Amino acid sequence: MFNSLVRTYINRQTLISIRNLYTSILSSFSPNMTTDGAPHPEFDPTTPSTPVSYPIKTLEELKQRTYFNSFHFQFNKASVPLTCNGVDGVMLPNRRRMMVCHDMAGGYTDDKWIQGGSKADSYAIWHWYLIDVFIYFSHTLVTLPPPCWVNAAHKHGVKVLGTFIVEWDEGRAIAEQFLATTADAKMYAERLAELADKLGFDGWLINMEVTLNVEKIPILKEFVDHLTKTMHSAVPGSLVIWYDSVTTDGQLNWQNQLNDSNKPFFDVSDGIFLNYSWQEDYPSLSAAVAGNRKFDVYMGIDIFGRGSYGGGQWTTNVALDVIKKNDVSAAMFAPGWIYETQQPPDFQTAQNRWWDLIEKSWGISQIYPKVLPFYSNFDQGRGYHLSISGNLVSDAPWNNLSNQSYQPYIEFSGDTETKTIQAFVDFKQASYSGGGNITFKGVLEGDAYITKRIFHGEIHSRNSPLRFTFSVKAEGSSVIGLSLEFTNTNDDVENKTSILLASWGDKLLTMERFSGKFSTVIMPHHVNKLETAPEWIIQESDVTPQESTLTGIYALCYKSDHNPSTSDYHAVLGHISIQDSANNMVFPPASEWHVESQNVNWKSDPQGNKTVSLKVLWKLISGAACVFSEYNIYVENEANESAQASKYVGLALVKAYYVTELLIPAGVTSLKFIIQACGMNGDWQELVDAPFLRLRVEDL
Repeated sequence: MFNSLVRTYINRQTLISIRNLYTSILSSFSPNMTTDGAPHPEFDPTTPSTPVSYPIKTLEELKQRTYFNSFHFQFNKASVPLTCNGVDGVMLPNRRRMMVCHDMAGGYTDDKWIQGGSKADSYAIWHWYLIDVFIYFSHTLVTLPPPCWVNAAHKHGVKVLGTFIVEWDEGRAIAEQFLATTADAKMYAERLAELADKLGFDGWLINMEVTLNVEKIPILKEFVDHLTKTMHSAVPGSLVIWYDSVTTDGQLNWQNQLNDSNKPFFDVSDGIFLNYSWQEDYPSLSAAVAGNRKFDVYMGIDIFGRGSYGGGQWTTNVALDVIKKNDVSAAMFAPGWIYETQQPPDFQTAQNRWWDLIEKSWGISQIYPKVLPFYSNFDQGRGYHLSISGNLVSDAPWNNLSNQSYQPYIEFSGDTETKTIQAFVDFKQASYSGGGNITFKGVLEGDAYITKRIFHGEIHSRNSPLRFTFSVKAEGSSVIGLSLEFTNTNDDVENKTSILLASWGDKLLTMERFSGKFSTVIMPHHVNKLETAPEWIIQESDVTPQESTLTGIYALCYKSDHNPSTSDYHAVLGHISIQDSANNMVFPPASEWHVESQNVNWKSDPQGNKTVSLKVLWKLISGAACVFSEYNIYVENEANESAQASKYVGLALVKAYYVTELLIPAGVTSLKFIIQACGMNGDWQELVDAPFLRLRVEDL
């Protein structure tokens, strides 16, 4: 809280002076304490423990590549490849862009738990469709993005950067060391590139907030240049962004615009993140200096409002409007302001309201779906429960951004008292899959209907059938259909076609009601109610459009009864799946998998309670690459191989899972760990067919 208040009201130079004095005094009295007064934790990264993300704090660690010897290294690898969005598949689009820099409470908070935490109201971003580049920032030498952020961002087509930062007095000593010679600087650049490549993220923000001897500036430029070239070679489409900090004369003097004092660093990198204290004409001046690289100029905005043009916070759009007018890019710093300052009435509402301002000012950056199969259960990566195919598997609060599904483009509806249909992601109500759903609630009179935007995509159809599957739970006569927008261009004329995937019900009445409003109305060819969750109705419909592009997916809310007894409307959309109807997911049987355990550690306490910790690993015996997006882990307690019900343990994005101190009930003789694969289309392998590991319980 102190840090939040300080950075809201104090400028940066004053903050540096205060921080240096504070750290000096603290270290004099208590050299074994951190700056927040807590003891230094005893963390040995080589010892098996619950997987966590953590930064690299010293040049020696970076030089010696000790991170790759860590027990946690395997778990910190991002598993979701970047969804291609540029013209050539990997480069940023040639337009103004939105960069978002995440800075919250020093970093590595709830997001450090790679296999998930237990905080349902943890911080998250779900407006990825408004972002091009995401930076994970902390005030540590080498900030490595936790894989959950990389997985969530990559899924939505957003690049992710780590941060290399030197600051304060100790940062100057570090800078002098890694810039000792050109060879040293190049070696450290190669170490950074290797980390990004092996962990699966897309580059670096370089923040040199120190004063340097001027003779070090040529070496610093060599460092940035070599890092940029090495990154491009190792990770095509990667980025190295220079932060507006030290200048070519070695002074720490934020320019707030692109000029001769910082352009040499811009020239050898992929762009510049300019400081926040710019004036109204600085975007146009910077664009003129950048020439044909104006989109690589990112005008900074501090969302806390500290010295920022327009004041940040709820007037961030004021700065964005000026940046947009001058056709350069934007870099928003610390949008977690909403969460940290507890903006009313609650985080979910305030977050949606704030990002709505951003969308109205800046516009949409990402479009999806773009490739098949496509699946979304609208999970935000946090919640109060977890479901699979309509069945509740856990009622414990949780958070794990790696579990985040494709996020819908829901427009903020503002006043909740308005007499209309409100659409919102609800992670408190029971879900069909994961921990979220889209709830549509409000008032709908008579024959009225309303559409709500869900996705804005680009799926090219080649006269082949597309299969749409979606789940709905509704009250009374409330129903949901899907309105699809297809676009084709002939002789430079854009034509749009609307197709309604209607809800199950009376076909004749549905056709009479909607055939004049849509090009085609399609009734579901298959409707299914789950025996274990009969409140959910799963509908399948096939669409065979002429050669065109699916550009929009909307929910159509209406009543199945022409004269409903009440105007109340309440329906829930659980998931959407789109795939080529000819392609079905095939799961290899258990016999084709190799599953093993490592680092098994049994413990017992004086009361006789017994626990076990272990790492479970799996791979296909054939050595073939897996095409599965994630794995659910279950355990069955067995007494003489007579199994009890399966219990959900957690989610794995890599082919390994660490079980921490699992309590073993009395009488259990073996544990059966089951690995349930999930396909890209949302299908799950049946547990009875899934690979497993049986572990005999040892006597202690």
